[in-house]
Amino acid sequence: MGELLMNVAILGGGLTGLTIGYLLQEKGIDFTILEKESECGGLMRSLSEDGFTFDYGGSHILFSKDKEALEFLVNLLGENKVTNRRNTKILYKGRYIKYPFENGLADLPTEENFECLYGFIQTLIKKEKGELKKPSSLNEWFYYMFGKGMTEKYMIPYNEKIWKYPTNRISLEWVERIPNTPVEDIIKSSLGISTEGYAHQLNFQYPIVGGIETVIKALEEKLEKNVLKQYLVKDVHKKGGKWIVSDNNNEKEFDKVISTIPIHDLVEALKNGGSRIPGEVRTAIGDLKFNSLITVMIGVDVPRLNDLSWLYIPDRNPLAHRVSFPSNFSPKSAPKDKSSVMAEVTCNYGEKVWEIKDEDLINRVINDLHELKIINKDTVSFTRLKRSKYAYVISDLEFEKNMKTVSDFIDKIGIDLVGRFSEFRYMNMDACVRRAMNYTSSVKLKDAAK
Repeated sequence: MGELLMNVAILGGGLTGLTIGYLLQEKGIDFTILEKESECGGLMRSLSEDGFTFDYGGSHILFSKDKEALEFLVNLLGENKVTNRRNTKILYKGRYIKYPFENGLADLPTEENFECLYGFIQTLIKKEKGELKKPSSLNEWFYYMFGKGMTEKYMIPYNEKIWKYPTNRISLEWVERIPNTPVEDIIKSSLGISTEGYAHQLNFQYPIVGGIETVIKALEEKLEKNVLKQYLVKDVHKKGGKWIVSDNNNEKEFDKVISTIPIHDLVEALKNGGSRIPGEVRTAIGDLKFNSLITVMIGVDVPRLNDLSWLYIPDRNPLAHRVSFPSNFSPKSAPKDKSSVMAEVTCNYGEKVWEIKDEDLINRVINDLHELKIINKDTVSFTRLKRSKYAYVISDLEFEKNMKTVSDFIDKIGIDLVGRFSEFRYMNMDACVRRAMNYTSSVKLKDAAK
């Protein structure tokens, strides 16, 4: 990474962009965050209306193995936080199975429990004998780690539902995020002896008031003079050694550009600015795949609907892959004597589900949840829907090659990429903060004290 000068453009006011700004401010560097929306936050946006609060960019909680990144996020909340213990289930064939699936085998019908344990042991023996080749796709990795039963009953159905992409064409780029389950835990799970998986998120923190956007607001308050909203970056080019960034109405001049916006949008802005985009880069950017997200927010006239944190739904027929219950995260997330439910639906941008009208989507999701006995549709008193074009990065088997082609081109012209959709990596909040920390600590500073 090159030298950071005194006048820096940060494209995008999501968590990564705001964190970079905060850390550069501590170093005495001048910067401007350019955010296209009227509010900052990206996927960390919250809707507060009629006493309900929903995190409509996806169900967000604060947890991490990275203590420094977690402390950074939690400290932004001050006293406005509550600690919860995760109570999460998988809705499998009408049964509530403990999450993660491999820690809830005893909740399955006896025959299916046996199939899962037997498949796991068979795979374990083959691995010990060296009879299994190392996996090269997510599909192969599931079979390699969990065996046939767990893979075919839950791992593949759920993951193909959320990604909307075949698991045999998804890479292993993010599997290190999935903790290895000890053999003894899976045996205990099958026998009905309680075990806990994903221990790093077993206890999580959440804002009492305001939803996850409270984190964003706290950062933004520290940077208010350096944030320019409703500035949609449409043109980025270099002129006389300076970077010119324009929204087609207002040009701004910078010494350095850091991009946290989706890589697709940055390349489009460079093209608009007159940069020649090589054919291989155009092809690669077109092949970088992502999912979009639709969230349906529901308020029900029930004092305490359940005691669940969130619920995974691997069945293909209901639209939602995950349902969360914000009123169980904080009592201030719903009015007294009411509960809140948020259903998350992934889809391919511009395709069939994305094109369904809001009202029809809301009705479809409510009917799905009613049929699944998660809610009674007659108790629904509040509904809203939000759409996010960029939600999940899909790391297909060509992902590394395509991203290298694009990032090498961007690096050559001198723009730094940081964050989920700029680096095109599947990152949670803590990983975005970590990337911002690593980036700002590694760049060279020039005249920072002047």
